[in-house]
Amino acid sequence: MSEATSSSGGSGGRADDAPFRNPGWAGNTGSFDLTEDQVRGEDYVGTRPPDGGHPSGAPTYPYMLEDKDPEAALFEGAHLERFEKIRSRYPDSRAALLPTLNLAQELRGHVSPATMREVSDLLELSEAYVRGVTTFYTMYNKAPVGRYLVQVCTNISCNLCGGDEVLAAFLEHAGTEMGETSEDGLFTITEVECLAACGFPTAVQINSRYFENVTPEDVPALLDRLRSEAKAETD
Repeated sequence: MSEATSSSGGSGGRADDAPFRNPGWAGNTGSFDLTEDQVRGEDYVGTRPPDGGHPSGAPTYPYMLEDKDPEAALFEGAHLERFEKIRSRYPDSRAALLPTLNLAQELRGHVSPATMREVSDLLELSEAYVRGVTTFYTMYNKAPVGRYLVQVCTNISCNLCGGDEVLAAFLEHAGTEMGETSEDGLFTITEVECLAACGFPTAVQINSRYFENVTPEDVPALLDRLRSEAKAETD
């Protein structure tokens, strides 16, 4: 493929007339009459129940949402129900720390020192332990980010195929610096080591969406698309 394409999940080779079996990652299970293009595109996007659905899937929400509220409560309503499901899966509260931090970041967009303290109280862990775990993982944002967190892979496959140039294009056309948020509040641009899409360089992850085969020339249209989406959702 020569164009930047986005994916939100998918399967391997399959007969065109075979129904796609959704394994339930997005909270839906069953067979759906979808084409491969729909599965790997954005014609179909599953819904994610805020309460986490079945307890076995409640800890597995690795999403970065567009809408964030740094002042959101930890946790109320359906999110409290999901937190309780997470706790039910781990007798040792330390094991529940990562999915609890995921849930906090989903709501607030980042994990601040204040959030770390709240999580330590909820799980009855020391604040130092929670801070040590949170700061170890780069996937936890330690400061607020824009509506779209753009992560550009610059590891070897993407680097050889222009990853540095793609990163530079994002910074230029978003009008921001590495790790900073653009003045319009839409974009935070960072580089990452690997997005596990080495067969489709350059790979870019924007919130929870993957974009593959991205070139510097694709970047302006991609940013314009995101600006249009943000405008449509906020109007």
